[in-house]
This record gives sequence, structure tokens and C-alpha cells, in this order.
Amino acid sequence: MKRENKWINFIGVLVVLIILNFAGQYVYHRFDFTADKRFTLSDKTKSILQKNEKPVIITVFLDGELPPAFKRLQTAVKDLLADYKAYSKSEIKVVFVDPIAGRNQADQDTVITNLYQQGIEATNISVKTESGLTQKLVFLMAMMESDGKQIPIKLFQNLEAGAGYEDNFNRSIENLEYTFTSSLKKIVSGENPRIGFTESNGELTDLQLYDARFTLSSSYEVGRVDLNTIEKDGLDKLKLLIIAKPKKPFTETEKYKINYFVMNGGRVVWSIDQVNAELDSLKGRNGQMVFNNNLNLDDMLFMYGARINYNVIADRNCVDIPISTGSVAGQSQMRLVPWLYYPILLPDTVHSVVKKLDGIKSEFPSTVDTIGVKNVKKSYILTTSSFNKVFNVPKLFTLQMVAEEPDPKTFQNPPQNVGLMLEGSFPSVFEGRPLPAGITNPFTLASKSKPTKMIVIGDGDIFKNQIAEKDGSPFPLGFDRFTQRTYGNKALLLNIVDYFTDEDNLIALRNKEVKIRLLDKAKLKIEKTKWQFINIVAPLLLLIFFAIFQHYYRKYKYAK
Repeated sequence: MKRENKWINFIGVLVVLIILNFAGQYVYHRFDFTADKRFTLSDKTKSILQKNEKPVIITVFLDGELPPAFKRLQTAVKDLLADYKAYSKSEIKVVFVDPIAGRNQADQDTVITNLYQQGIEATNISVKTESGLTQKLVFLMAMMESDGKQIPIKLFQNLEAGAGYEDNFNRSIENLEYTFTSSLKKIVSGENPRIGFTESNGELTDLQLYDARFTLSSSYEVGRVDLNTIEKDGLDKLKLLIIAKPKKPFTETEKYKINYFVMNGGRVVWSIDQVNAELDSLKGRNGQMVFNNNLNLDDMLFMYGARINYNVIADRNCVDIPISTGSVAGQSQMRLVPWLYYPILLPDTVHSVVKKLDGIKSEFPSTVDTIGVKNVKKSYILTTSSFNKVFNVPKLFTLQMVAEEPDPKTFQNPPQNVGLMLEGSFPSVFEGRPLPAGITNPFTLASKSKPTKMIVIGDGDIFKNQIAEKDGSPFPLGFDRFTQRTYGNKALLLNIVDYFTDEDNLIALRNKEVKIRLLDKAKLKIEKTKWQFINIVAPLLLLIFFAIFQHYYRKYKYAK
């Protein structure tokens, strides 16, 4: 009877295991017991995956022999994409490769060049070995493909920023779900929202906007917009309008077209210089007298709920610029000195559009204030540090000002606001006003806009990339060629565009936080001997004790 019960129990357990394995092929669930829910996909991601009907191939180039931190990033990518495969309605194929493994130098160069043309960039890292530090090329990138379309994905964020090594990796892991989900939505939807950079009022040139446009072109249709010639149909096709550093006054006709775009639900980014300060203009002996710029935009921004003031902010938290110190053997000698009028703007991490961004490089920024407008939500997104001072214009600026030591007492002020987010239903600037010249029939009669968004930044150079003096080639947006540091300007642009063009608000996924649980190095140093004993000696002592106990127990048992 007992034997029969054992067989029944065995068969019962076997049947349960078979049923569980069979059900596991059709039902997937991950039990996430972590406090920060690092292994749980958001509902937004699950919804997009379950609606996906196109096969997707994701090639991850982070493979091969990697340092521990990079292995941690690789593991996080594997875990995330395993969930993507499980929740997706259609097949998602994931491949991990090291594209240059086993190739000679010539073949490696060819592969690197080909991948770069596709948007996949290599990164040179230092790896500790027994013989010391060696250089290794790794690809902290992935490529998503579907229906003949490709999107490169950057796995590692803020590589050259000032944050700590582990903090950079942690932020990259936190951003993985947003990075992959936003790319997936773009590639399966087939939609490419149109983005226009205005060019009719002396805005930044194509070369100065090269990296901004190039970076956005992988996911959007990007072009220049002439407000003098564009018609209503052209404005209707646009999703986002970026006005970057205009120098000429806007006509009422141009403003009417912008206002119609806003009334129709279009998004606008205002990156405006209210003063005419330029560093290149200071190289003369007499410097530059800085005056107000007359752009004829104040009334428009006032109606929408913002005001860019006619002043210049100085901040002790600033960028260094090169200054000539003479010449030696016919060669000019340069040294880097802080330039107070190039503040490093600090993102207000409350808003998801700037959450986890590094400092933003600015040039002669002005303060931005809010104006009370009904049905418009206002939130500041960029500020200076507390060590600032505001100068009204007109004011004379010279390069000799770099030698001035700022008075700490006068540079202790509340942080100044430079970037403002406006969201809601905006009033029409042209309600009750006659049609401007060139507009024969009204584009719209709306007195209030559809729900929309705009950002007002008191600096026109936020989205300008530097240009090499030797060959005129553009540097990446946010990269400073003098200090060799990369700021968060490009990430800011990408975040704004994603936030303004994505109705699902996927950028909220950036709120996900993964805590690094590192060992306490100070405590570890103090208690090193204790934990070495617990982990090495204690198990051996327990094993010896168990062996002695077993020996005497058997001797006692069988001696009887």
C-alpha cells in the first residue's frame, strides 16, 4: 500500500510539472521582488508590445570580453529584451554580436566605418589587465530593424559627462526601457513627425545646426522653414517648430503664421537671444557694447505666458574659454579660464523632459519670467546655480573681464530661471486684429489653441554645435572642443522633441530609478579581516567540525 502511494505521489508531481511546463509556453510572468521594481515593464511598454504586429530584429553590439561594469549593462539589456520578447504580439529576435572580434586591423577599420555610417559608433575604453591598462574598442549601441527601417540605439548615456563612473552606468540602465520602447514605437508605427527649423530671420545656419538636424533625422523628417513663403498647408504638416537664435525682427505676417501653428496644436521651441552679445565680437581691443535685440516677439510671448528679459546672467558655475597668453617660437600659447557669461545651466529634475540630464552649456543667457495666463501650466526646467549675478544692458563687455575676480557676496543670489515649459490652451495673439499684409483669408478664427506645448529658453545658442577652425567640420552638439567635455545639450534636444511629438508621453519612463547597492568601501576597509574570516575560514572550520562530529558519532554508534 505504501509503495502504491509513493508511485501515485510521484506520478502526481510529474503531471503537475508537465502541466506547468506546457502552460509556461503560453503564459509568461516575472515575479519581481526588488524594491525598485527594476525587472518590471511599464504598462506603456506592454501596451506597445502587445499591439506590435511587425517582426523586429534587435542586434546588440555589446558582446565579447568586457569589464564588469559593461557586463552589468549587457546583463540589464538581456533581461529587458527577454521581457520584450515575451510580451510582444509579434516575433522579436535578439542577437548579441561583437562586430570586430576575430578580424584583422584592416577589416576592423572597414566594419567600424560601415557601422558609423549606419549610426553605430565605437567607444575606446581602458581595460585593466595583468600587464596594465590596455585600450579596447566596444560598441555601446544596438540596432533595431523592422520592415526595412533601421534605428540605432545608444545604450550608454552621458559617457563624457561629469558624473561618476558607476552613476553613468546606473543612469544608462535606468534609461534602457525608455530608449528601447521609444525606438520600438517609432519603427513599428512608421510615422515620422515633421520638424522645422525656421530660417527667415537670421537664425542659426545649417552648419551650426548640423548635428541637431543630423541626430533628429534618424527618427524624424527634419528641414528648414521659411516663414515668408510657407503656406497654411505646409504648416499643417509640421509637428514641431524650432526657432533658434533669430537676429532679424519678425514681421506681423510671420507671427500670424506662428500663431496659427500654435492654434492648430503645433508645438514651438523658442531659443531666443534678447541681447546681441557674442564672444567673437569681444576679441577687438574695445570689446563690444551689448544692446537689446529687437525681434518683435515680446507681445507674442507675453500673450502665451512668458517673458525673456533684456539682461545677461553671470555664474561662477561656468564653462572655460581659451585666452591667448602670448607666443613662443612663433606659436600662440593658450590657457583655459572660467568665463562667467557662459553658465552651465542646471536641469530641474522635477520635470521628466530634463530628468537625469547633465549640465547644459549656454552663452550669454537671459532670465525668463512667467506671465499669468489662464489654462496654461507653467514650470521652469532650466536654472543657473546660486552663485550668479544678473547684469542689465546696455553694458560693455571685453575679454579683459576674465581677469576680474567675482565678489562672492554679490554672486550669492537665488537661482535664475532660463528655461520655461508652457502647457495648455493658449490665447490667440491675433484675435480681434486685422489680417496682416500677405494674408488674404484667415487661416483660423479660433480664439484659443488646441491643447499644446511650448518651451521658452533665454539663450539662442543652446542647440548650436561648434565648428572646427581647420576644416570647418561640425562637432557633436554639446561637445566643447576646448575643454573636451560633453554637456547635455543634445540630450535636452532629443528629450524635448520626444516629449513634444509623442502623444503617449513615453518620456515618463525616465522616472524609473534603479538604486546602486554598492559595498561601503570605508566599512569594508575597517571590517576587512572580519569578513575574510567569515567567508573563508569559518566554512573550513565548520567542515572540520562536522567531520570530527561524524567520526565520533559513527564510532559511538557502531561500538555498541
